[in-house]
Amino acid sequence: MIWASCQAVERDSGRLGGVWVFRGTRVPVSAMFENLDDGAQIPEFLEWFPGVSDQQIRTVLDYVARLESTPGAYTT
Repeated sequence: MIWASCQAVERDSGRLGGVWVFRGTRVPVSAMFENLDDGAQIPEFLEWFPGVSDQQIRTVLDYVARLESTPGAYTT
């Protein structure tokens, strides 16, 4: 996925092996998707990862929804 244009996330090769995290945190974006896939709700995720804001989650989910509706948006 192309995360570089999503303002809610960032990547630093010196932090957590360069995985995409929520901006200003050490929380991987993948943790949100894993928790949601396992049945967690957004309020629960926010409680478990207090550095992440509701707005960041909404921005990421909106970004993914836009990508999914755009042909060829994913990279291999």
